[in-house]
Amino acid sequence: MTIAGSDSGGCAGIQADLKTFSALGVFGASVITAVTAQNTQEVRAVETLPPTIIRQQAEAVLDDITIDAVKTGMLPTPEIIETVAGLIDRYNLKNVIVDPVMVATTGARLADSDVAEAFRKYLYPRAMLITPNIPEAEALSGITIQTKEDFQKAADIMMEQGCQAVLIKGGHFTTDESTDILFGPRKGTCTVMSSNRVESNNLHGTGCTFSSAIAANIALGWDLTNAVRRAKMYIFLAIKNGSQLTTGKGYGPVNHLFNPQRLKKLKYGSNFK
Repeated sequence: MTIAGSDSGGCAGIQADLKTFSALGVFGASVITAVTAQNTQEVRAVETLPPTIIRQQAEAVLDDITIDAVKTGMLPTPEIIETVAGLIDRYNLKNVIVDPVMVATTGARLADSDVAEAFRKYLYPRAMLITPNIPEAEALSGITIQTKEDFQKAADIMMEQGCQAVLIKGGHFTTDESTDILFGPRKGTCTVMSSNRVESNNLHGTGCTFSSAIAANIALGWDLTNAVRRAKMYIFLAIKNGSQLTTGKGYGPVNHLFNPQRLKKLKYGSNFK
């Protein structure tokens, strides 16, 4: 199940999540937290839904359908974050992957300034994994990240505040490789995952897609480290095949529906060439 905002352009949010779930062979249910008017160039408007209807959407799903993993995306207010935490507790939800969406690819802000504290208070203790990119990790940890050593410092801060595991995504760096580092799930463990950087204008929804792919792999029975590895291979190929799509005039979508059979032929450690 994905709990996130809707993207009218179809590149990110709920739309990206459900495409990812389908591509990886799991059934996706959804709870919409906000409706955005956006395309590949801009976010024109955001309408946050009341916590009551968010809760009712989730209850309707959870009272009927067995949920193996949960991914959260755009949670724009502290009240919504608290509502989601209450649902996790009430239904004893496991395998919660938190993507702390705060800023869109276009640069538009998608969350209140005080949501970082709500993430710490309500979702850190309940999440299997939190998946910030560098700007989000800076907002959540309170430090500036300029080197890979800073990844460790930021992760240490977040884990001291209650996170079980943290995946800091290095896509905002400009090196030849895109390096993500998974801290946890066991204390003191650190797994570095790198792929060749793909130069592409089709990057809209990469964070949503990556976290959804992790949740899908968890639902399929993979342990956390391998779920992240497989998700990284998936997002690499989705970006690489994004050039097949000529959608919009701005940041286009990744290609969620490339032939997933290619994943079976790809070995981790080859930098996904």
